[in-house]
Amino acid sequence: MPVRISDVVTWVGKTDWELRKFHGEEYSTHRGSSYNSYLLRAEKTVLMDTVWSPFSHEYVAALAAEVDMDSIDYVVVNHAEPDHSGALCEVMRRIPDVPIYCTANGVKSMRGMYHKDWNFHPVKTGDTLNIGKGLDLVFVEAPMLHWPDTMMSYLTGEAILFSNDAFGQHLASEGLYNDTVDTCELYQEAMKYYANILTPFSKLVTKKIQEFVGLNLPLKMICPSHGVIWRDNPMQIAEAYQKWALDYQEDQVVILYDTMWNATRRMAEFIAQGIKSAAPGLAVKCLNIGKSDKNDAITEVFKSKAVLVGSSTINRGFLSSVAAILEEMRGLAFKNKKAAAFGSYGWSGESVKQIEEALGGCGFEVIQPGLKMLWQPDADGERQCFEYGESIGSSLAG
Repeated sequence: MPVRISDVVTWVGKTDWELRKFHGEEYSTHRGSSYNSYLLRAEKTVLMDTVWSPFSHEYVAALAAEVDMDSIDYVVVNHAEPDHSGALCEVMRRIPDVPIYCTANGVKSMRGMYHKDWNFHPVKTGDTLNIGKGLDLVFVEAPMLHWPDTMMSYLTGEAILFSNDAFGQHLASEGLYNDTVDTCELYQEAMKYYANILTPFSKLVTKKIQEFVGLNLPLKMICPSHGVIWRDNPMQIAEAYQKWALDYQEDQVVILYDTMWNATRRMAEFIAQGIKSAAPGLAVKCLNIGKSDKNDAITEVFKSKAVLVGSSTINRGFLSSVAAILEEMRGLAFKNKKAAAFGSYGWSGESVKQIEEALGGCGFEVIQPGLKMLWQPDADGERQCFEYGESIGSSLAG
C-alpha cells in the first residue's frame, strides 16, 4: 500500500516478508527486506527506482492505482541492480518513451541486462532535474557503493536524500521509519549489510559522506532502497558508516572453526577459555562455520580485532566450510585485524599451515604460529590450547 512520506513524496515499494536469501544464495536475510520505490509529484511526476522483477506485475498494478501511468514525466534509476530495476521492463512497456535518468554506467548495466534501448539520459554529479514548485533533483554519482553505476538523488526543498543501497538494511517491517522499529534489530541489520557488502569500498564511503556533509545541505530524511527510512536524526546512520569505514573493530575475538570428530571443536573451546583468562575484557565468540550462517559470521569478523580459524585436516587440506569463509574474508578485504590458525589431524596435518597462508592472503597479521594437534587433545593438549589462547589474549590486551 502506498505511504505518503511528505507533501511531494510517496513510498510505492514492496515489503518482502518471505525473503531469506539475496544475491542468489549468497546473502542471508533472516528478517526479510523491502524494495523501496518512490513517487515524486510536483509540477512534474517522477518515479524513483522500482522493485525486484518477481513483483513486477503487482507493483505496476499498485502504481497504476496510485497514479495515471501516462502522467509520469521522468524515471530515475539510482542503481541498475535487478532488485531496484527489475520491474522496469513492465513499467516501460506502459510508458516506453519516458526519459530515464541514470549514470552512464547505469545505461550500460541496463542495456546489458534487459537488452532495451530506452530513452536514457545519462547524468553526472551536480546535474539537476527541475520538477517544478521550486524543487530540483540533484544527482550525485557514488560509483562502487556498491556497483559502478550507483548514484544518489537529493530533493531540494523537501531535503530528502534518496541514497539507494547506501544506508539501507534488509529488514521487513510494517513500520516505515527508523523510529518505528526495534533499534537493536535495525542496527544489527545495518551493520551486517555494511560488513558483507560495503566493507571493500570503505575509503569511498568515507569520501562520499564527507563530500555530502561538505555541501551543508539541510537533511530531513534519508530514503534508502532497502529497509526503513531514516527520519529521526537521519545523519545517525551516516555517522555510523563513518565509524564503520575506519577499519572498525570492537573488543572482541571470534573463533571460526569446523570439525570432523570434535577434536578441533575442543581445541577452539580451550583456546577461547585461555583468551578470556588473559583478557577478561574481550568478548570471545566461537562459531562452528559448518553450522553457522556465513553472513552472520562475517559480521562478527567485522566487529573483531582478531580472528582465529581452525579446521581438521582432510585430503591434505582443510574443510570446505572453512575454505568458503576464508574466501569471503579475502574478498571483503578487512583491514587492521590479527589472526591465528589451529586444527587437529590424524596423519598428515596440512590444514594449519594452509590456513595460516590463507589468512595472510586475507591481509590479516598472523600473530602466533599455528597450533596443530594429533588426534583428540588429552589433558596436556587441553593445557596447550589454553596456553595458546592465553598468549593470544595477552598480546591483544596489551
